[in-house]
Amino acid sequence: MKGLLIDRLSKSYGDIEVLNNISMKVQPGEFVAILGPSGSGKSTLFHLVGGLIDPDQGKVILDGYDITGLRGNISYMPQQASLFPWRTVLQNMLIGQELAGKNNQDQARQMLKTAGLEGFEDKYPYELSGGMQQRVSFIRALLSPQSLLCLDEPFSALDELTRVDMQKWLINVWETHQKTILFVTHNIDEALFLADRIIVLSNRPGEVKLDFKVPFQRPRTEKLIVDKHFFECKKQLFEQLQNND
Repeated sequence: MKGLLIDRLSKSYGDIEVLNNISMKVQPGEFVAILGPSGSGKSTLFHLVGGLIDPDQGKVILDGYDITGLRGNISYMPQQASLFPWRTVLQNMLIGQELAGKNNQDQARQMLKTAGLEGFEDKYPYELSGGMQQRVSFIRALLSPQSLLCLDEPFSALDELTRVDMQKWLINVWETHQKTILFVTHNIDEALFLADRIIVLSNRPGEVKLDFKVPFQRPRTEKLIVDKHFFECKKQLFEQLQNND
């Protein structure tokens, strides 16, 4: 199977059960958001998919290969930009390619232009705003050779206006490159605006409570957020989270 298969994953830390029997499929090029309360195991799920920790049971299958417990098979973008301060913007963007023995500077420069960062190639992270750093971090993830991108609340630290701009930019870039994305968020609006599907997790131990297909066509604009149907979907998801046992 192409894409991602998470097959009956469970994880505990001592006597604390974090995830219980999590299963889901993500098709190639699909954008899936993971929504759940704090402590539902969203970040732990990412660590399992990325091979940073081993599950107590279950498997992670990517493009037909069992990658359970193996690192280097996904591209990961954390909540903070996590750029290396001693490397320039361009050098930071190319880290994933360098690790894979590649160095496509032309593609990186073109993506910088698309991101509105042309002319910042030789700047250092401290010279960029928070939103600009997040764009560099996302381009770095996108340039990495892995087919799956895991984005862990990448816009949570941004102010509201910058966050909306970043959401629109992310959609535009993703629609161009069509990589498979798993996106963790606490924000229902963000999940509905960005994703094809939304997986709602229960309170700890995290279990799949709802697999929600987002009904809105692409391309999407900020006008969607005030649409009546958008509010109806938001209410349904909010009720699922509110009654999240």
